[in-house]
Amino acid sequence: MSKVTELTCIRCPIGCAITVTQDDEGKVTEIVGNSCQNGYLYAENEVTNPTRIVTSTVRVDGGVLPVVSVKTNGDIPKARMFDCMKEINRVHVRAPVSIGDVVLKDVLGLGVDIVATKNVGVMKDGRVYSRTGSGDDQLPRDSV
Repeated sequence: MSKVTELTCIRCPIGCAITVTQDDEGKVTEIVGNSCQNGYLYAENEVTNPTRIVTSTVRVDGGVLPVVSVKTNGDIPKARMFDCMKEINRVHVRAPVSIGDVVLKDVLGLGVDIVATKNVGVMKDGRVYSRTGSGDDQLPRDSV
């Protein structure tokens, strides 16, 4: 007996209603409703090997904010999302933090890093300093 899955594509703002049919062994036999190749690939992957980008926050020590937003720099298997979150929840970073800083390398051995998506400066002498600023608001690397 075949399995039919209804999806809404998330690859672009159109949001195509896609129907995927699979045979008894899980092989995709038909995909209809997509208006582009990206929708086709999304639907095929979603029913055979779903993946997600994980977004969260990591605690920051000594920063002007208590947390920094982070995300995976690539897709991870959907089934590993909660394992990934457990690892993220163990991490603390020291301010300053810059966008793109790797806060957790190769999470779960998946070849995907957790990276900062916000700058978080450090307060020093009543001023906020960061590694990404210019002029007198930039901390030398050896002071952090």
